[in-house]
This record gives sequence, C-alpha cells and structure tokens, in this order.
Amino acid sequence: MRPLRNGILGLLNLFSGGALTRIAIFALGIMPYITASIILQLLTVVVPSLEKLQKEGEVGQARITQYTRYLTVGLAFAQSIGYVFLFRSLEKQAGVTLIANFNLGKVLLIAISLTAGTVLVMWMGELITQRGIGNGISLMIFASIVSRIPSGLQSWWNNPNASFKVAMPFIALAVVAAVVFVQEGQRRIPIQYAKRVIGRRMTGGGQTYLPLRVNMAGVIPVIFAASVMAIPPTVGQLLAKNSTHGFAHGLAVFFGPGSWHYVLGETIFIIMFTYFYTAVTFNPVDQADNLKKYGGFIPGVRPGRPTAEFLDRILARLTFPGALFLAAIAALPTILITQTNSNFAFGGTSILIVIGVALDTMKQLEAQLMMRNYEGFLK
Repeated sequence: MRPLRNGILGLLNLFSGGALTRIAIFALGIMPYITASIILQLLTVVVPSLEKLQKEGEVGQARITQYTRYLTVGLAFAQSIGYVFLFRSLEKQAGVTLIANFNLGKVLLIAISLTAGTVLVMWMGELITQRGIGNGISLMIFASIVSRIPSGLQSWWNNPNASFKVAMPFIALAVVAAVVFVQEGQRRIPIQYAKRVIGRRMTGGGQTYLPLRVNMAGVIPVIFAASVMAIPPTVGQLLAKNSTHGFAHGLAVFFGPGSWHYVLGETIFIIMFTYFYTAVTFNPVDQADNLKKYGGFIPGVRPGRPTAEFLDRILARLTFPGALFLAAIAALPTILITQTNSNFAFGGTSILIVIGVALDTMKQLEAQLMMRNYEGFLK
C-alpha cells in the first residue's frame, strides 16, 4: 500500500495506529468521531437550536453528545464505502488482490465491519473519559502515535545520512521545547471585580485575570488543513487508477505530500482555519457580557462593547503568531524530508497531539493530587 505510506492517507493511517494499511477492523480509527465532534461544534454557532442546547448545561451537552454519536455512525459508514472502492482501485498498483469476489454483499459486509470497529473505539474512548483521567479519545490517539516510536527510532538509526542522524535528536528536542513553550504561552488580561453590597454583607472586590492562550485553536486547524489538502491527491488517485498520464495523475502529483505546492496550500489553510476556529470557540461579545453581568471589568477599559473590542483586538494579535507556529510545525517534516532526502517518521500533527495530550494529562494528575493531598508534582 505505497500510496498510504507516501502520505495521501497518512494522517488517517496515523490515527488508526497503522491499521489502515492492513485494512483491519479498526482501520477507520477514531477519525469519524473527531470529524463529527468538530462538525457539531461548528454547527452550534450556525444552528440556534444547537446553540440553545449548548447553553443548557449538562443535559444539553448530553443531547449534543448523542447527536455526535449518530453522526459518527453515518460518517464511518460513508467513509468505509469510500475506502472499499479506493482499495479496489489500488489492487493492481499494490500487486495483490485486496478484496476477493468483489460484489455488493462484500462491500456492505466490509462497510458494516469497519463502522462497528469505529463505534467500539468510540465507546472505549467515552468509557475512559468517564472512569479514567483525561479525555479518552485523546489518550487513544496518543497511544496510537506513541506505538510507532520504536519503528521511528529504528528508521532514524538505520538512516544512511550521517548528518541527519546526528542532527535529528537536537532538532527533535528543539521542536518539543518550542511546542511546549507556545502551547503553555498565554496573555493574562487583568480583571477587577467591583464590591457589591448584598443585604448587610459586602462581597466581591477581588482581582483575577482572563488567560488568552497563544494557540487557542490547538491542533484542530492542522487536522482540517491536512484533511482538505488530502482531497486533491486522493481524488486524482481514484480517477487515475493505474494510468501514469492525464489530468488526474498530474493533479495527484501536483498536490501530493512532499511538494512545495502541498506545503504552501497547507500553510494557507492552517492560517485560515486557525482564525476561523478561534472565532468559533471564543466569543469576545459573550465574554464582555459575562464580565458586565458579574460586576467585572478590565482596568482602563469601559464595560460592554469597548471590552469586547479590546478582547477582539488582543485575540487577533495572539492568533497570528499562533497560526504561523502551527504552519511551521506542520511544514517542518516535509521540509526536512525534501532537504535531506531522509525519512521523517512523525509529522507535525502527531508531535502537536502527543505533547498536547501529555501536558493535559499531567495537569489532570496534578489536579487530582492537589485535591487529595494538597501537594502536586508540578512546579
């Protein structure tokens, strides 16, 4: 399955722990659930009924979670049918018969099996979230990426490029340090609460801060951009099949992973999706209204609309370097591969996910220790 190793479907294969190259029952992995969650989260801004459910607290969130499950099943079934025909078109190129006795019954059987595997993974992820520490889906993706570390270390050690072999550990440490620095970076907006008299008691009057993260969108823009950029080469591969000429083959090569066209397009989409997703997840108007409702204000800024404009201006300045950082991390493996002609085992998306999940898990453990022993392990 050379197209999978070359990166056309490498992102999905990464999240499935390599099961996609073997067409295993968990070949779809958890990606349909992630896609459904993102779609529902974006629809809450557009659909008023979903926005109302989101504001209803735990009951509304449970209803949205149920909708996410239904959408996951639909997406998994449609995606599994697409995979069946994709693998069918790659049989001669791979040199093996992947699907014997190809007919409608075989297609439905494979689609239902792959969908059942996705539902089982989704159920296990939600079970880990309920009874474990941290987000179960994130931990499962973390485990699927970490499971490939031994093969990545082996490919690095067996690399014939001596300069790449020596420089790779230092590059990896620098990338990890940069990701941790940016992921934990935040702009703290001071918030002052006015004193209020309720009956004969005076309450409030405290001072706190509103943390605005540099990378508020997380890894979602990178996943979006990689998914969008995977469409042209995938469609070209499906149309071209075994032909080495024509428009379809040229499309697959032009936007194929590793080309500078792919890097440029992915960078543009990452910046666009970073601004879009940040605007969806953080609403300055709602934040300003909540501050005004509870008697809070930013020193030197009037409550209401001026506060919303101030937060929006700060957020725009923070989002741009965060978007550039995400684009640089996503493009770094491709640049290293093209410049050194060496295989880079992990992409920018996997690095961001591993470090982000590790930091969140450490914070969860710190919170549990602080709640029980009043003493943590993080300084």
